[in-house]
Amino acid sequence: MARKKASLDFEQSLADLQTLVERLENGELSLEDSLTAFEQGIRLTRDCQGALAQAEQKVQILLERDGELAEEPFDAEQPE
Repeated sequence: MARKKASLDFEQSLADLQTLVERLENGELSLEDSLTAFEQGIRLTRDCQGALAQAEQKVQILLERDGELAEEPFDAEQPE
């Protein structure tokens, strides 16, 4: 259940960040609202970067074999 929650948190943060970017790009926010949105965007970006770093660490742990990291190429087309 914790994995789904973390995934949902990441997905929600990413969606929120995209919404903020669209609002900022629209150009209809006041300066104060733009600064608030920018600050929130920075927080969301850091949250997403942290989640991605944790995911990368988990992948490295899963790929570790006999005390050494076994790098494997990522192939998105490869069936599971």
